Amino acid sequence: MISKETIDKIFSTARVEEVISDFINLKKSGSNYKGLSPFVDEKTPSFMVSPSKQIWKDFSSGKGGNVVTFIMEQEHYTYPEALRYLAKKYNIEIEEDSKEQTETQKEIQLNKESLYQLSEVANEYFQNQLWKTEEGNNIGISYFRERSIRDDIIKQFQLGYSPREWEAFTQFAFNKGYKKEILEQSGLTIFKDVTDKGFDRFRERVIFPIHSFSGRVLGFGGRILQNNVKASKYLNSPESEIYHKSQVLYGLFHAKSFIIKEDNCFLVEGYMDVISLYQNGIKNVVASSGTSLTVEQIRLIKRLTNNITILYDGDQAGIKASFRSIDMILEQEMNVKVLLFPDGEDPDSFARKHTADEIELFFKENSKDFIRFKTDILLGETNGDPIKKAGLIRDIVGSIALIKNLIQREIYVKECSRILDISEQVLFSELAQLTQQNTQTGVSSNKRQQVVLQPVDKSQQEEIDFTYKIEEDILELLLSYGDHQIVISYLEEEEPYTTTVIEEIVQRFKEDDLQLTIDFYNKIYLEIIEGIENNQLRTGEYFVKSKEDDITQFAAGKLLKKYSISNNWELKEIYVPTLEQNLSKNTKDVILKYKAIRISEINKKLAKELSSGEISEERRLEIFNQIMTLDKLLKQIHRLENRVI
Repeated sequence: MISKETIDKIFSTARVEEVISDFINLKKSGSNYKGLSPFVDEKTPSFMVSPSKQIWKDFSSGKGGNVVTFIMEQEHYTYPEALRYLAKKYNIEIEEDSKEQTETQKEIQLNKESLYQLSEVANEYFQNQLWKTEEGNNIGISYFRERSIRDDIIKQFQLGYSPREWEAFTQFAFNKGYKKEILEQSGLTIFKDVTDKGFDRFRERVIFPIHSFSGRVLGFGGRILQNNVKASKYLNSPESEIYHKSQVLYGLFHAKSFIIKEDNCFLVEGYMDVISLYQNGIKNVVASSGTSLTVEQIRLIKRLTNNITILYDGDQAGIKASFRSIDMILEQEMNVKVLLFPDGEDPDSFARKHTADEIELFFKENSKDFIRFKTDILLGETNGDPIKKAGLIRDIVGSIALIKNLIQREIYVKECSRILDISEQVLFSELAQLTQQNTQTGVSSNKRQQVVLQPVDKSQQEEIDFTYKIEEDILELLLSYGDHQIVISYLEEEEPYTTTVIEEIVQRFKEDDLQLTIDFYNKIYLEIIEGIENNQLRTGEYFVKSKEDDITQFAAGKLLKKYSISNNWELKEIYVPTLEQNLSKNTKDVILKYKAIRISEINKKLAKELSSGEISEERRLEIFNQIMTLDKLLKQIHRLENRVI
């Protein structure tokens, strides 16, 4: 975990207006950031930045926050990834929180950082070998050019070469000060015995570095170039502290902005599939790198889009494997299409034989939804056998049963009915049966209970809306003006006293053991109370630095207002008091109003219990007394509010 001191340093150093300006310039330059969110433009009136408060707000989408949440939004990073991005940008050394780490955890973290550093060193070494040595030029560069890969693409993907010599990289790493243990853990060197004698795992191979979502090198893939050698054509780094192949997608770091822009991700199998398609205009493409697709990989894509198109060559093994992938994608509430290449073609070979326009047209015309794909593949295998056809229908309905969205389910049932010429009623019956079986046996992750929504009458809805509104008003005062001093009194004969908005609201709510009823609002309110207990007044500036994106966005929305009172009113000598100018009165009013609402709620519950007729005479008398007491309190509050009842 990154230490609080490092996080504070990042927030104090990274300027939100500077970071946003950098992204705007990248967008203008036409670089990789073509997928940049459309609101990031100085000409967009709905996008506002406050350099003084170090926050931004996009009123068209409702998104907003601090410099970290901006990076999270643009790059689809997690909170720690965004912090590390900014630390690297501003040359801030990241310190881990040693107070919260055991000695074992510290050791693991140091080990991981050593692996990251070694991977970067190896990546630079392999690139230098490719470009700056005769062997690298004669073998590595020649191979890539034979595969029609341009130099700019080779450099963009940081492709490299590991020389023929058995210990070339190992000796290089030893000379850099790296120990046997870290080399062995990384898998870059294989040691046969307890001595320091080892050999390079990737010797005499072209190298494909594998990057994390945020661009750090995690591991490598290597392709052997000699056909007469009895060795695997492709070799990957073994699992390590930093490389878990089931949680990584090759090419995602390069493709992510294009996936966002196209709102679709093409999924292939190999490194060269990604590179060839990318070079030929299909840049929203990633590879599972020869492993079976995993849930973790699907979720990586889901951070960027809800749409996946799986690309397969025509072999039967791949086609059958796609069925499992389809179901996994559907279970993650994503949309899936499948595209098959002509016999003898794969994404790499197809891309090298066709222009970008031809590839795009082929993809558009041949991508099929999963029902049409499964039907085309399996219907030919039935040979008119009704039992086999029934099995096919059951297979397809089984996939539909994994879809959580009820509207999508119905659309797919209608499509299945049309294609297979079977009644919708039969399909819905089968779907209900499969869904019930899945729920009982736990076969499917789609085990949500069906919820029957009870209609809410108009008066109930108005109460709910009013509760949301006043609790939001309370938080607006706390976040925007919580540390402001106010002079306040509730009775004319009472001596006014000075306090802050936060302390006044919290103290008055504590008198009646009140908290906010909306869970999200109360979560923020409880953090404010925690702040007082720690001698802190936690206002909006505190919450825009929250690790929770919804809290950061809410706080930014309260600190940045899209609309303000026009100066034209003052020119006409019409003065409209602002919330800040009437802070004492507004604080008092919101406290009294909220207490009145909560008293009314209790009264209604008591009246309902009274009308039920299922209570003892003793309880009935107790309720009467409670209602009378609460009515008196309510009248007192209304008098303080200067309201006539």
